[in-house]
Amino acid sequence: MGKIIAIANQKGGVGKTTTSVNLAASLGVLEKKVLLIDADPQANATSGLGIDVESVELGTYQLLEHSIKAEEAIIGTDSPNLDIIPSHIDLVAIEIELVDQDQREYMLKKAIGHLREKYDYVIIDCAPSLGLLTLNALTAADSVIIPIQCEYFALEGLGKLLNTIKSVQKIHNDKLDIEGLLLTMYDSRLRLSNQVVEEVQKHFGEMVFQTIIQRNVRLSEAPSHGESIINYDASSRGATNYLSLAHEIIKKNS
Repeated sequence: MGKIIAIANQKGGVGKTTTSVNLAASLGVLEKKVLLIDADPQANATSGLGIDVESVELGTYQLLEHSIKAEEAIIGTDSPNLDIIPSHIDLVAIEIELVDQDQREYMLKKAIGHLREKYDYVIIDCAPSLGLLTLNALTAADSVIIPIQCEYFALEGLGKLLNTIKSVQKIHNDKLDIEGLLLTMYDSRLRLSNQVVEEVQKHFGEMVFQTIIQRNVRLSEAPSHGESIINYDASSRGATNYLSLAHEIIKKNS
């Protein structure tokens, strides 16, 4: 049975999509069968894997509407063992459309539950908000990875996210677990980066992944080429970091 992992933080620019794409690609390279679900209307995970967003006809929007089966939206990628359910700007409308629906928080769960049998890991790239889209992802997921950037306002908003996770656990998904907190955009030369790492490790201890994602130029270049860091530059520090994270997750779940 596969595991569904949401990658969430309502703050933008913390490395959520970078983590979704590159963790998914790294797990694929390590011979796990992976599905990435782009649940962000900005569709950066979709374009980051070389898919033309404008040409997307079936994706997360139709999946949440239940107008198609999940299998109809799945597209293969150039990355080994990695498929994607793409997103499109249309997804912006789904929050409004679902508001009056019964069990609106369970739409994604109903649509993708059976995919556990086909994939080792299903990774959901969440939108940078705590709206209905993210709520659907957290309700459908077994666990959540929270990326935290090693910058000044790193912990701002984290309490709010942890409270949201608690209420999802209480009301919608009592099995939701925190897979781990992931420190991103780390620059060893900056005192501030080191202070954030210390503070997060002190507060959250075991919950923090040992792998830290370092700032890396190749990592920020890869999406503009429509490639994961593994395909773009497998010898870069970014690739090494994400492969290390994938190993850590596989070990934790074996």
